[in-house]
Amino acid sequence: MTEITSLSSDVTELILSYLPIPTLVRVSTVCKLWQSIISSTTFSATQIQTQTQSHPWFFLFGIHNTSSKNNQSFAFDPLSNRWLLLPSPTFPPHHHHYSHSSFLGADGFFLITAPTFTYSRILKRSWRPTSPLHFSRINPLLGVFSSSSSSASLLPNFIVVGGVRFIGNLVDIEDRLAVEIYNPDSDSWQLGPPLPADFRSGNSSQSLSSALFNGRFYVFGIYSCFVSSFDLHTNSWSVVQSLRPPGVVFSFLLACRDRLVLAGICNGPNGSSFNLWRIREESMEYSEIAIMPQDLLCSLFEGDEEDKFASLKCVGLGNLVYVFNEEYHKKYPACVCEISGETGKCSWRRVPQLPSPVNKFHQVISFCSTVSLSSILQAEEEGDVGPLQLMDD
Repeated sequence: MTEITSLSSDVTELILSYLPIPTLVRVSTVCKLWQSIISSTTFSATQIQTQTQSHPWFFLFGIHNTSSKNNQSFAFDPLSNRWLLLPSPTFPPHHHHYSHSSFLGADGFFLITAPTFTYSRILKRSWRPTSPLHFSRINPLLGVFSSSSSSASLLPNFIVVGGVRFIGNLVDIEDRLAVEIYNPDSDSWQLGPPLPADFRSGNSSQSLSSALFNGRFYVFGIYSCFVSSFDLHTNSWSVVQSLRPPGVVFSFLLACRDRLVLAGICNGPNGSSFNLWRIREESMEYSEIAIMPQDLLCSLFEGDEEDKFASLKCVGLGNLVYVFNEEYHKKYPACVCEISGETGKCSWRRVPQLPSPVNKFHQVISFCSTVSLSSILQAEEEGDVGPLQLMDD
């Protein structure tokens, strides 16, 4: 056997490229050679990018309404099958009183929508304000995307849809707020038509789910099952359709790499089940692709109460669909389904318990996000997150 120190740098780099990101962070502290390989801009970019795009992390951020000290931030890495305890973001002073009602998470970012729009990358502690929204709002739907017309800067584009209008301490639930799209090059918000009138009775993220897919921002009624999409190129909404497979009680629309996926609770002849359907974007036709094993579904709950599924939430990205219970009494149990990119075959497994101690939260923000190795190493260098914090489980 050849000693690992005798291997060429190319072979060492190849071996290291197969490790999950949390392990790479730890490995980078072993010696100067490994650190230089892992921190280099050329370090197996394709391999790492493929891993992170197909296996996004699951983020869970708990908010305590009266004591920010009890806020906690967790991330689950599916490749290493472990939770990581992250430092919780510190809200800007002028947002402190609004953070619990206007705080959101989206792919790669924490965001606050009221009283002003402010965002921070997940592993950063610095917040960046944008020019004001035309309509300050709470609980909107929000998407993050890159635009081919934008400059080479790494600043994101945002789309904000729906939500409740926020003026001082007053809200207006009747106002159909315009779509707003942020252009980072001009630091300005472009107005678009509001959600179609069919969504008037439920226009916030509490009753709607959304998915960015193929240049469209899909909005779906969790309970109403209405669906419409906003074309990011033409700034127009599609015709509203109904997307309700037989027996569906409530469901969520997700964008998973090359497919739209509908995921939700379904009542059938044999009782309740959690199903996944593939959605054809042209026709909104559906076809079943998987059912969660019954014992896994039961493990997310305790007791036999009638509304036991009401606390079930679902997020997805890449090849993964995460399902979890946002009630505190079971410490937010979760499971994950991996959809094979080639065959479409689904594999379910339980997610390990959150690392203790877990505080009691008044609100839980959950989302999926790709995570880059370079962003973690940069956050370490700048003191935003340390390896002990990141690796603590």
